[in-house]
Amino acid sequence: MKSSFFVSERVSLRAVEPEDLEVLYTMENDPQTWDITNFSVPYSKYILRQYIENSQCDMFADRQLRLMIVRREDDAVVGTIDITDFVPLHARGEVGIAVMREYQGKGYATDALNLLCDYAFGFLHMKQLTVHITADNAASLRLFASCGFVECGLLKEWWCVGGKYKDVILLQRIRP
Repeated sequence: MKSSFFVSERVSLRAVEPEDLEVLYTMENDPQTWDITNFSVPYSKYILRQYIENSQCDMFADRQLRLMIVRREDDAVVGTIDITDFVPLHARGEVGIAVMREYQGKGYATDALNLLCDYAFGFLHMKQLTVHITADNAASLRLFASCGFVECGLLKEWWCVGGKYKDVILLQRIRP
C-alpha cells in the first residue's frame, strides 16, 4: 500500500483547521472565482467557522471532502481541493480545486489533483470523478486533462457569468 495518499514532493493535503478561517474567507469571497463555482454571495466568517467546526472530515458522513493544499517547503496554504456531491451508491463525486492567484502556474494544482485522484481511486475505491469547467477556461481544462480526465459532454449555456451564459464542458476520470 502507498505510504501516504496526501504527500507529494512539493505539496501535502490536509484537513481544514480552525487556523484556515482567514484563508477560506479570502478565497471564498473572491468574486473572480465565482464563475467557476455555484456561489454568488459572500460567506461570513461565522458561516465558515461553523463549517469548520461541524465538518466530521468523513466523506461518507459529510458527503463531501475538503482538503487544504499546503506547500511543503514552508507550510504555506496555497489553495483547496474538494470532492463534493459524493454519492456512495454509485461511488462517484465531483472535484473542485482553487489555488490562490499568487501560487497559480507553479504546478501545485497538478500535484494536489494527482494526490486526490490516487486517494479517491486507491483508498476509497471510488469508480469515477467528474468536473464541470467553462469552455473558455483553458488553464483548468489543461490541468484536468493532464491528470487523466477526459471530455464526456458539453452543457450549452449552463452557467450564467456576468449576465452571460457560458457553455460548460463535463470531464470525468474513471478508475482504471
